Amino acid sequence: MGDGDFFDSENFPPLKNDTFLRAAWGKVTDYVPVWCMRQAGRYLPEFRETRATQDFFTACRTPAISCELTLQPLRRFPLDAAIIFSDILVIPQALGMEVTMVPGKGPTFPDPLNEPGDLVKLQENVDVAQELAYVFQAIKLTRYELKGKVPLIGFSGAPWTLMAYMIEGGGSNTMAKAKRWLYQFPEASHKLLKILTNVIVDYLVGQVTSGAQALQVFESHAGHLGNEQFTEFSLPYLREIAHQVKEKLKVLGLDQVPMVRFSSSGTICRRHLLTCPPLPQ
Repeated sequence: MGDGDFFDSENFPPLKNDTFLRAAWGKVTDYVPVWCMRQAGRYLPEFRETRATQDFFTACRTPAISCELTLQPLRRFPLDAAIIFSDILVIPQALGMEVTMVPGKGPTFPDPLNEPGDLVKLQENVDVAQELAYVFQAIKLTRYELKGKVPLIGFSGAPWTLMAYMIEGGGSNTMAKAKRWLYQFPEASHKLLKILTNVIVDYLVGQVTSGAQALQVFESHAGHLGNEQFTEFSLPYLREIAHQVKEKLKVLGLDQVPMVRFSSSGTICRRHLLTCPPLPQ
């Protein structure tokens, strides 16, 4: 099934460069494809100019700005894929948590999760189509504006990584508060990870139905976990996301969409990810 077969109903322009998608499926390519995990950033003066008058999350929530920031690197570099401009923390926001981007500090949760009782604050049954509609609109717009030059990648944070942010209240070098939950509140930890998994699955499926041609799941904090903790609190949810996304896309006839996992640092997490079952195919 080709790219055009996925999205005929949207009349997206035909894909001209499928090198990234072919490589993602393990097929032979003429060269190693190049793409950026963070599509736009402070290294581009045009990015800084676009962002100068916009709050970070306002940019994420404005499809036209998200599209523009996604396309900017492609005007400078011969990349083989684009990744939609957004942020992994839009999911905690969809769950009802406040997240702000503080200059010089990064993402900040004014009211993080401190104890299991705080889980009642979360909106468990998230209407992803409504709460994250701006991401889907940005993806659809960007697919048109790409004019088929390269495929568009959608993404999400993984459950453990999002959980860590929601408990730490922002970035952390140790993840001590989040890891304390794993030891002290394992049942509540699994409950939170399951809530996140359910939203992530619907979010990723929604990105594909909106036009994403590949998916990436960022387990950026996997390296903070030891072998036992990774095996219990990260790996099962990565596998569940892979399985559920594959099954839901299959029902929609959209199952030919590769998924890429990213985990930073830690030989344990790298070894486990290599032994995961195949992702959607």
